[in-house]
Amino acid sequence: MKKITLISFVLILILGLSFSVSAHFQLILPTDETISANEDEEIGIQLIFTHPMEASHSMDMDKPVKFGVLNKGREKSLLEELESFTLDGAKSWKTLYETRSPGDYIFYLEPAPYYEEGKDLYLTQYTKIVVNKMGMPTDWEKELGQKAEIIPLTRPYGIWTGNVLRGVVKRDGKVVPNTKVMVEYLNSSAFTEFNDAGIFMPAESFNRQYVKTDSNGVFSYGIPKAGWWGFGAMMKGDKIDGKTHKIGGVIWIKAHDME
Repeated sequence: MKKITLISFVLILILGLSFSVSAHFQLILPTDETISANEDEEIGIQLIFTHPMEASHSMDMDKPVKFGVLNKGREKSLLEELESFTLDGAKSWKTLYETRSPGDYIFYLEPAPYYEEGKDLYLTQYTKIVVNKMGMPTDWEKELGQKAEIIPLTRPYGIWTGNVLRGVVKRDGKVVPNTKVMVEYLNSSAFTEFNDAGIFMPAESFNRQYVKTDSNGVFSYGIPKAGWWGFGAMMKGDKIDGKTHKIGGVIWIKAHDME
């Protein structure tokens, strides 16, 4: 009996590690994704590397390689605007940004590669989110040329619960067919009150959803609940120091209930 118990414990430990690695998700979280004419022009932005649906531990982030914003075709680096802070014991980053004119603001991030000791590999998730001001669409469908990228085919803001998000996955500018896209919900008010906590998951398989791209690299997903949703497509990258390197394109959107 003790031997069986020990084997079970080891299996649980291994499976837990596997789930933990697969659930790593890079976040760019603004205090608001749509800004109306009567709202504050300044937004707060946080960069966090964590497990959104499980609301478990976050990981330390080194200073990003790139962090910037694209608005009306013009890019601006915000790297030097970042300051570090600690979330759940993990180093994260934040800044304030003033939106000056109507239109779309695409915030994009290339984090420093993260070494996952348990798997002996590196992870880099190229992440972006679109913030809109005063309802004027200008840039949301633009391709940034990230090494791994999800380009939205559905406008990624002003989304109602029940809408379907469609996007195309690319690597080095080329579509990536038949690849998995991981979908997670931000399930914790611990992330500076971005979401309400308390989602019950009947089993581990509910922690994250998966969809696959078609032959054209396109995927779609119906949004079942209001709140922040992350979409991440992981793929093989160039090795770092002879070790496996997984890269991913990530995009975040927020859905709202129709009242």
